Amino acid sequence: MTSIAATIANEIYVRDNQVEQALKLLAEGNTVPFIARYRKEATGGLDDAQLRHIEERNTYLLELAERKTAVLENIDEQGKLTDELKQAILSADTKARVEDLYLPYKKRRKTKADIAREAGLEALEQQLIDDPSANPETLAAAYLSEGFPDAKSALEGARAILVDRFATDADLVGEVRDRVYSQGTMRSAVVEGKETEGAKFADYFEFSEPFEKLPSHRILALLRGEAEGVLTIDMDPGEEAVYEGMIAERFDLPVKDSEWLAKAVRWGWRTKLQVSANLDTRMRLKEKAEEGALEVFKTNLRDVLLAAPAGQRATLALDPGYRNGVKCAVVDETGKVLATTIVYPHQPQNRWDASRTELASLAAQHGVELIAVGNGTASRESEKLAGEVADLIAQAGGKRPTPVVVSESGASVYSASQIAAEEFPDMDVSLRSAVSIARRLQDPLAELVKVDPKSIGVGQYQHDVNQTALAQTLNAVVEDAVNSVGVDVNTASAPLLERVAGLSGTVAKNIVAYRDENGRFTTRKELGKVPRLGPKAFEQAAGFLRIQGGTNPLDSSAVHPEAYPVVERVAQATGLSTEQLIGNTAVLTKLAPADFADEQFGVPTVTDILAELDKPGRDPRPQFKTAEFKEGVNEIKDLKPGMILEGTVTNVAAFGAFVDVGVHQDGLVHVSAMSHKFVSDPHEVVRSGEVVKVKVMDVDVARNRIGLSLRLDDEPGQPAQKKPRKQRGRKRGKPEGRREASGSMADALKRAGFGK
Repeated sequence: MTSIAATIANEIYVRDNQVEQALKLLAEGNTVPFIARYRKEATGGLDDAQLRHIEERNTYLLELAERKTAVLENIDEQGKLTDELKQAILSADTKARVEDLYLPYKKRRKTKADIAREAGLEALEQQLIDDPSANPETLAAAYLSEGFPDAKSALEGARAILVDRFATDADLVGEVRDRVYSQGTMRSAVVEGKETEGAKFADYFEFSEPFEKLPSHRILALLRGEAEGVLTIDMDPGEEAVYEGMIAERFDLPVKDSEWLAKAVRWGWRTKLQVSANLDTRMRLKEKAEEGALEVFKTNLRDVLLAAPAGQRATLALDPGYRNGVKCAVVDETGKVLATTIVYPHQPQNRWDASRTELASLAAQHGVELIAVGNGTASRESEKLAGEVADLIAQAGGKRPTPVVVSESGASVYSASQIAAEEFPDMDVSLRSAVSIARRLQDPLAELVKVDPKSIGVGQYQHDVNQTALAQTLNAVVEDAVNSVGVDVNTASAPLLERVAGLSGTVAKNIVAYRDENGRFTTRKELGKVPRLGPKAFEQAAGFLRIQGGTNPLDSSAVHPEAYPVVERVAQATGLSTEQLIGNTAVLTKLAPADFADEQFGVPTVTDILAELDKPGRDPRPQFKTAEFKEGVNEIKDLKPGMILEGTVTNVAAFGAFVDVGVHQDGLVHVSAMSHKFVSDPHEVVRSGEVVKVKVMDVDVARNRIGLSLRLDDEPGQPAQKKPRKQRGRKRGKPEGRREASGSMADALKRAGFGK
């Protein structure tokens, strides 16, 4: 562990003992959220991201160590393990390097080189190197045998031996691989006859860019174009003469004095080393692209999950539609379904007045404060309906509900899921999505945990990346988000409880069952009565579970039950009760954490405890705010360059951010139009769910292109080098939809795979 800990510590710039303690805690079955929050003394304050890196790298390095052991044992059994080779394998820092070193000793099918060696042609190979001026055919004549009956076949055998040496030399293979990646270029061209069918990849019909400069979204777009049969990809390693020189130098081959050797080197480069280097480069590019895509997905998902909740307010949700009507659901402040209905205000039925009256009556009856409108088809028309419903209620003397547009990505997935079927067994599938829309406005985190993270609509090329890695990454994001907010154990659903550190799906269901049978939990201690919720699970979960209005006020805070004695010491020292301490900023800010620290709870934990007492159960999410769409701007044709609008960021990609401005089509703010300063990552400026003001820079109604800028002093029509010109919007709910564009933003869009 010491060696692994030192390696990881060096990677993330922390002390060895911090990593050692983290690995020890993880090995004991502690969860990342628990360690990050409640074991700061042990780890020196490592956060969730660092701990997850440690966990992942530890797994990789353990697998690497196991592979080294297996390789060493295998080579030793062959009697070929030298001290030099052993040291090279032990010092290898990647699996690829270990496999390079193992290649000459790896069991394989008999090759032409093996057959040539058995025929004694290694001596011929050596003669060809030692005497480069000699005639190769003359030398070969002395080595004829069965299987190699003439000079030509004997020379081919000698060449096979020489090329095999090239291909199994670990140092050469590694150097060539690194040079190809650092110096090579990816080129693409359109497959003849696919120009129209593959128009969405038009920017790659004649394209080239160095491997090292290719961003993740562009790599995935190129690979997708190739997979769809639209593009051909050529991996250009650069000057062949350089690589041939590397081979000759490595083996001290006098290629200038021997045409045969020069041709053998060229043959070895083209048939072995170039092929393997290109395959490796493809793999490295794919890994790079996946890492980039996962990072974008991870960041966007975290932002969506931690979006501002509207809170416990009765809500009417509208899941818009034309022919099949607008599916509606009313939920109370706790998310309980009170009523459902379907109205038909839009074409072809056009029952606008009847729909408005029915919904106004429903909203007034249940004291609705919010009207959540899904942002799919017929969204703006339904938003207008919601506005008129709100006006009717206000005109009748009631409090006007606030209409809010809500992303419905994943709502249909939830409505058809097993979770929804268990929750609403007798409800029509189409109405379940309306319930989901209402609840995700009240509390996005609590509702979105029921949806497969891949279906929430914040990813980039999600189907093109490793699905196992994607699932692991997103599950970690959900876990961290849930535990950073905390969960009310008396209202949370089983899917939400399942995401709490230490709780399995079975235990989560048992908590809900116990609650249904025995009523509300009044203390955290009572959780010990839940079947299969043992001491370890309680330790991991207790601090993240909240009990509002219980017998112990600390149970509604993030203070862990194990640390309640610290609060008691603080209360005793101040002469105040726990109830009097909570929220008492004047007293708490004057206390020195060191005065209450002991061997178990150090200054970092005590500092957290005092902060939590000051603002117990504080929600880290921002205040709720909704974008106000401009009156009269309902469709893309209503947009005019120069307009300043308010909108909601729906997705952030490597090349920019998509913004919903209320016209059914998201516009794009290219990264170059986000700030007057250079922006390397759009997430530095905006995040999914954020309300922003944008200026309309470019509108193409025919092609559904909307170009936006966050720089409100920009003027439409500026030169492309100063700002992006044309760009295209994205249909909501389709994070992977692709559209064409032109100008500097167009390049980014097309290379990212957007285009129609």
